[in-house]
Amino acid sequence: MGQRAGPGTEADSDDEILPAPLLRDEVDDLVAAWRAQRPDLDVEPMQVLSRISRLARHLDIARRGAFAEHGLESWEFDVLSALRRQGPPFQLTPGALLRATLVTSGTMTNRIDRLAAADLVRREPDPRDKRGVLVTLTDQGQARVDAALAGLLRRERALLAGLDTGERQHLADLMRILLAPFDAPLLDSLASGAALRHRLPSSLLRRSSVQAAPRPLWLASVQAAPTALWLA
Repeated sequence: MGQRAGPGTEADSDDEILPAPLLRDEVDDLVAAWRAQRPDLDVEPMQVLSRISRLARHLDIARRGAFAEHGLESWEFDVLSALRRQGPPFQLTPGALLRATLVTSGTMTNRIDRLAAADLVRREPDPRDKRGVLVTLTDQGQARVDAALAGLLRRERALLAGLDTGERQHLADLMRILLAPFDAPLLDSLASGAALRHRLPSSLLRRSSVQAAPRPLWLASVQAAPTALWLA
């Protein structure tokens, strides 16, 4: 193989001096099309957010597949995993569960009923509150959620296979910067709700123990977004 000629000589070919073609995806075509049609707009945010929304769809497919392999729906995994993360004896009050999963009290009651009927959780008296209950993960529920989690992690690793360890960490750091401002109102809301509960009479707490924590406006707007958002 001959040596490359010095800089600026006519021996330099286009193949030698031009960079290799960059990896392209559908978002590149989408952005290019919008730039051509709306040159008056800055479409740069699409470079990041359209890719996030597409990845979210692939993650949703991976999640549903992993859970289905073990006879679970996504909402079932959410409830069971909230209990599993607590450690022994794997239990929470219904109110704590609904705050962990961001659903209404009626929805949570229905979900607990269905999980109890499937012997994945059971209700037990709350020793700290004669009229309260605790939702406890059963042995079958623990085995099911543990297996589903292992399957999910295998699929998630496959989604990230194109990145090495350092790239994954760097991406995680960048995503944290993006997400932290959205998480802050939720954490403040939950903290305010907990502080309020400490100041309420116990009789009122018993009547409202399964009331949902207030949802931040940003969360409501995200949940109301169309499911086809990734197509944008």
